Amino acid sequence: HKVKYILVTGGVISGIGKGIISSSIGTILKAYGWNVTCIKIDPYVNIDAGTFSPYEHGEVYVLDDGSEVDLDLGNYERFLNITLTKDNNITTGKIYQKVIEKERRGDYLGKTVQVVPHITDAIIEWVTDVAQIPVDESGSTPEVCIIELGGTIGDIDSMPYVEAFRQMLFRVGSVNFCCVHVSLVPQLQSVGEPKTKPTQVRFEKVDTNGFHCMQKTVRELRACGLHPDLLMCRCNSPLPSSVINKISLFSQVAVERVIVALDVNDLYEVPIRLNDQNLCSILLEHFHLNPKPHIEYPVLGKWKALTRQVELASETVRIAVVGTSNFFFFMFPTMKLIINIFVCN
Repeated sequence: HKVKYILVTGGVISGIGKGIISSSIGTILKAYGWNVTCIKIDPYVNIDAGTFSPYEHGEVYVLDDGSEVDLDLGNYERFLNITLTKDNNITTGKIYQKVIEKERRGDYLGKTVQVVPHITDAIIEWVTDVAQIPVDESGSTPEVCIIELGGTIGDIDSMPYVEAFRQMLFRVGSVNFCCVHVSLVPQLQSVGEPKTKPTQVRFEKVDTNGFHCMQKTVRELRACGLHPDLLMCRCNSPLPSSVINKISLFSQVAVERVIVALDVNDLYEVPIRLNDQNLCSILLEHFHLNPKPHIEYPVLGKWKALTRQVELASETVRIAVVGTSNFFFFMFPTMKLIINIFVCN
């Protein structure tokens, strides 16, 4: 069977929540009976996250095969109850290493090795190969592969990947490829209304040093040959229908495919919030897939019970974490991860 690919991209700012949204999409699809795998793309030249300073990049996650990878792969494993390997984490270093090894062996038969087509072909080959690898106890080939592209659209580091997925879309066809774009809809407290321009076009940010930085979103994504099939609007308060209609109009995305991803206190609420907006039905319609036969999938019910339990928790539990003073000053993301793991278990 043909694997369906879901590419998750981000705009406006990095760290917008693509990892949790990717995990939540996978959770919903798996809850409705689809076999899901995940790939995380980190567009840095390092081979893996093992040599990173945790102060700069955060803590690493160690997979069962001993590989040190980005924390998002830990979210994938916990949310979807799957087991991933080092091949589920693509880095620019790995891609270039693979291409250079092939060039040294003479596999390219003396051709000039270039970003296009050799690097882009290597990316597509890696993704399509890993998408076929079973990741759960059933041993079945995945039916859906969710690919999270790190960074933001417009970053020079991400451009080879964006071009590769443009080519991949052309090869597999739009019925087998869905682009989910996560964008910030900022709401200025002094103004009190959501500002849609960052999602429509771009967001211009000037810091105190006058450094001028352009974070590109939908228009830049379309300029690269990819059109968002779904828009995930990150915001801190519900969006009125007028704002959703405006985003739909200027982004050329159907109103029902503009999904509101509100800030939540408990990240395990995200799959439930997205499911309430008929995300699974939208994806199945895009892929021209029929729902699975009449089978009960109680997974989302368990998620609701978990979030309800957290919401109603009244007993205080003390968790001791041992570390140096520098650890506690710099490692706030790690502390959040520890708390989330305790909640999940």
